[in-house]
Amino acid sequence: MGKKISEHVTWVGKVDWELKSFHGNELSTKRGSSYNSYLIRDKKTALIDTVWQPYDAEFVARLSEEINLHDIDYIVMNHNEIDHSGALPELMREIPDTPIYCTKKGEAIIRGHYHKDWNFVNVKTGDTLSLGDTSLTFVEAPMLHWPDTMFTYMSGDNILFSNDGFGQHFATESLYNDAVNQDELYYEAEKYYANILNLYSSFATKKINEILAMNLPLDMIAPSHGVIWKNNPAQIVKKYLAWADAYQENRITIVYDTMWNSTRTMAESIGAGIEKADSDVKVKLMNAAKDDKNDILTEIFRSKAVLVGSPTINYGFSYAIGGLLEMIKGLKFKGKKAAAFGSYGWSGDAPKQISDKLAEAGFEIVAEPYKALWVPDEKAIEACRAYGESFVKALDNDAEEGKDAMVSAGGGKYVCPVCGYVYDPAEHDGVAFEDLPDDWKCPICKVSKSKFEKQ
Repeated sequence: MGKKISEHVTWVGKVDWELKSFHGNELSTKRGSSYNSYLIRDKKTALIDTVWQPYDAEFVARLSEEINLHDIDYIVMNHNEIDHSGALPELMREIPDTPIYCTKKGEAIIRGHYHKDWNFVNVKTGDTLSLGDTSLTFVEAPMLHWPDTMFTYMSGDNILFSNDGFGQHFATESLYNDAVNQDELYYEAEKYYANILNLYSSFATKKINEILAMNLPLDMIAPSHGVIWKNNPAQIVKKYLAWADAYQENRITIVYDTMWNSTRTMAESIGAGIEKADSDVKVKLMNAAKDDKNDILTEIFRSKAVLVGSPTINYGFSYAIGGLLEMIKGLKFKGKKAAAFGSYGWSGDAPKQISDKLAEAGFEIVAEPYKALWVPDEKAIEACRAYGESFVKALDNDAEEGKDAMVSAGGGKYVCPVCGYVYDPAEHDGVAFEDLPDDWKCPICKVSKSKFEKQ
């Protein structure tokens, strides 16, 4: 059954309690989701959005219980990803001539998905559609989060139908923001922003300010996923403006993978050093192979800095770290600082490779990569703690000064060109490579000292 949310509007969507992943397996949805569709009945009748394709027959059947389908005068498609447009083919089989209002790019996407020559009406920002006592105003919102996206504002009932904007993957039969657990709601709203919209933050800021400048009375924000913002809808608008502005809290996230717990030991020791240097900062350790990847990305979104660690595996980093680094790059986080670390047995390539990936993703690297040979002993653990303390100090310094300080603190490192072993003075009681005896040899492959190269 539909649920009336205002004088003219009835919610006719679908709550999906079973949904556990979205966009394939790219996004976890542990609290389910909803596909919100809205039926507006005035002198004319309009349907805004539909639901995900697996529920198309159920949607059309329930909609036909709410209204004679032939009484629907207009269909408005704010965004045409299949979770919103998926029931269109089933619906259009019943009312094939009903006009579909969407952006020009929206029409192209619908045609690309369903290959049908339906009755499309293209709209742009400022176009209106009168329904009688109420009217719809269309506002293009490209890249929030697809190029076809638009918002629809309904005068009279003062509702902004924002599609993915201000949404959350959050299943609830209660519909409204003040009827659910606020911590759960805001976590899902932030997770949604961090994992889907963050890379389009500049578009979000511009579009929100454009809508605010229109001075529209606003009683509700009705997105296409999750709750309807009815109680003080401006609260989520303010959150979006904050999240879009290179958001960060006083947090440092340490993300790692580990084979035999050596890198985990390093992560814990670095974390202890951070807490010693700054008791106010919140430190969180997350295992990339065990913790939910989207929860990790949400923590990175919240953090002012991140350390990423991996053991060296096949002269590179682990599969879990590799996938996460690719996602980090795609989300285009702004204003964050980083460093890399890891354990190794002979080549020790992973920390440098991770550091390069983080720099490529736009993070400011404030410390040279740090690595420990084999299983960290007490000296190595203490060196990791010192690295954590130095990392905190480097966050407040110029990046190059911070890196120089950390390099000088550990001494110059030299690498074996044959097996990749790295001589690190920090792991040898501070003894500089230059001070080793001339007959010293690589402990792994026995190549002579003269063959080593400065790292």
